[in-house]
Amino acid sequence: MESFSELRKKYKAEIDEMCLMDDNFMSAVLQDKACCELVLRIILKRDDIEVLECKTQYSVTNLHGRAVRLDVFARDKTGAYLNIEVQRNDKDAVPQRARFNSSLIDANVVEKGAEFKDLTETYVIFITENDILGKGLPLYTINRVIAETGEIFHDKSHIIYVNSQITDDTALGKLMSDFKCKNPEQMHYEVLSDTAKLTKEREDEKGMCKIIDDIVQRESKEIKQKERIDTALRMIDEGIFTVEQIAKISNLSLSEVEELIKKRSA
Repeated sequence: MESFSELRKKYKAEIDEMCLMDDNFMSAVLQDKACCELVLRIILKRDDIEVLECKTQYSVTNLHGRAVRLDVFARDKTGAYLNIEVQRNDKDAVPQRARFNSSLIDANVVEKGAEFKDLTETYVIFITENDILGKGLPLYTINRVIAETGEIFHDKSHIIYVNSQITDDTALGKLMSDFKCKNPEQMHYEVLSDTAKLTKEREDEKGMCKIIDDIVQRESKEIKQKERIDTALRMIDEGIFTVEQIAKISNLSLSEVEELIKKRSA
């Protein structure tokens, strides 16, 4: 078993290699309001954004218990709610995921007795590793429109995809360059550079400790998931259990078990 000092050294080395495209590190940096404001102002092309509250790794759950953990969840001075996500895996950045995040935010911020006309503005922002929408644009702004007229349907809901592949000399391009930069001293934006450097050096709940805790939680979840899969595979190989029984005992979903069966028989 690795000693505490060995684990700390291992995690410190991992943190040193992180950039803002790593969700744990990005969340730790953007909990700083000034950093969060900078990112939002550049992406939304607005200089008037003032972040009043910023939560990171914030969990929201629907009525059926399906939860997602939002990387950054902020509220500005107008009352608008803004969610920033880093998506390095294409399957986690599908349009339906953005829709789900948007719907969960609505469900969790509306107070009992509030009128629908008073629903606040919401933004779901995906910063993606690849050009998910495939049009070669640096940024995609998605608003609902009336199909017959092309007019905006003003429901105050916005989804934005930022293509991190484009790192040109524009404000957004420089921001995406900073998101991919492992060395804070080489970043364009001073507030991001200073906070990223401090985050990598600090050994408290706002720096290394928080990131290490996130890494440990992630590794723990991965170990538990591997154990569930191993249990399911053994039951599949026995050939005497139903899909429902395997799912119940292994604590996997029916779709996960069906996918394992498909792969096993391929």
